[in-house]
Amino acid sequence: MENNQKIILGSHVGMSGKDMFLGSAKEAVSYGGNTLMVYTGAPQNTRRKDTKDCNLTTGWNYLEEHGIDRIVIHAPYIINLANTLKPETFSLAVEFLEKELTRSIDFRSDILVLHPGSHVGEGVDKGIAKIVEGLNAVMTKDMPCKIALETMAGKGSEIGRSFEELAAIYEGVKYPENLRICFDTCHTHDAGYDIREDFDGVMGEFDRIIGKEQIAVFHINDSKNPLGAAKDRHANLGAGYIGFDALYRIVHHSDFCGIPKILETPWVCDEENPGKTRAPYREEIERLLG
Repeated sequence: MENNQKIILGSHVGMSGKDMFLGSAKEAVSYGGNTLMVYTGAPQNTRRKDTKDCNLTTGWNYLEEHGIDRIVIHAPYIINLANTLKPETFSLAVEFLEKELTRSIDFRSDILVLHPGSHVGEGVDKGIAKIVEGLNAVMTKDMPCKIALETMAGKGSEIGRSFEELAAIYEGVKYPENLRICFDTCHTHDAGYDIREDFDGVMGEFDRIIGKEQIAVFHINDSKNPLGAAKDRHANLGAGYIGFDALYRIVHHSDFCGIPKILETPWVCDEENPGKTRAPYREEIERLLG
């Protein structure tokens, strides 16, 4: 099912240098998107600029001048709430997630995307219990920013490869109303859900287990791997096993009008500068909106 209403579509953008968030805003607008996703700092470490130094006001002024009023924040990869082996890793994850929630609010985002975590060999049940413990430590009843658990590909000991695993986290937390889902097309395909041939069937299963209304954001990515490969390797739109037509149908699906869709596809070779790469997002957004 397609819809004729406004599609909310953008991409992951960077944030660095003097401009900080203003640079993020300019990058997003240059691609022709009407939303964006950004990390509040490097995804692989805990070093962060104070949000007062991130140029948030001028960045938001620029976005609003160009009709953008919603953004998504992605939590860094180093947060692993599922680690049961190293108490220090779990403590860091809880502390840092709490800070990222505060930063997300400062950035005026109501969605913080989070990889649920990896159980590092201790088993899914123990990992889920630890995730629940960590979420309960940071979530409050009236928190203005929801945590969107990302659907995962099933690589290694990742938790979130099935809808049932995500549902178990919902069932364990004290404030499930403050959880949401980030539905990643590459990840769900790699986890074995046939969104290429039967997206509506997959959504029916998701609705039965979690509820379609829980999807707060989509990551729109093709996959370099066949269905169920559990490898998580993103491909550009139409260059993978999901295919452009299936991704187009997902972006335009009437059940998810108003839900932000974010591209995380790989950078491509820059024809004008051999040996360098560039973002493909302007062309991919144009194709999806065409």
